[in-house]
Amino acid sequence: MKQFLVCLLFVVFVPAAMAQQPTPVATQQSISSSLGVHAFPAKNQAAAQQQQDEMACYGWAKQDSGFDPLAAATAQQPSNPTPPAAPPQQAQGAGAKGAARGAAKGAVVGAVAGDAGKGAAVGAAAGGVGGRMKAKRSQEQAQKQAQQQQQQQAQQQEQAKAQTQQKLDGFKRGFGACMEAKGYVVK
Repeated sequence: MKQFLVCLLFVVFVPAAMAQQPTPVATQQSISSSLGVHAFPAKNQAAAQQQQDEMACYGWAKQDSGFDPLAAATAQQPSNPTPPAAPPQQAQGAGAKGAARGAAKGAVVGAVAGDAGKGAAVGAAAGGVGGRMKAKRSQEQAQKQAQQQQQQQAQQQEQAKAQTQQKLDGFKRGFGACMEAKGYVVK
């Protein structure tokens, strides 16, 4: 008796549950809509005919304009951009190195003047300041160069984007002309 009830429940509820689930509808975007172009079948062309016409016009516009939007979109997929070169860090001990050089020079000058220790101290102070200033100047120069490189890369990207847009516009004009010749209203 239990088996009968289980079978009965299975027969009644499974089809009801399956009927409630929506069936997925495959939506295929037309070529014209993927290009941002609206093509209306003015001569009541069937959807299959419009698809064939769009494929033919895509091929013709590609040949006529020398541009393939599908290939361009694939080529422009985001890749890992090269990060800008980081400016070099200030040389560690630039002040100390400058101070050592200054102390040596100061000791020589101080020895001539009669007090090598005082000359070394003055030379060390001056050399330390000079070493830090030199390191700071080179760091600023490296930052300027990095900024210039970033600006050049941005300009090149903008130029490439503008060229691609021009080519795409030419392709769309050709595609639209072809579709209009086949009896479609294109906007």
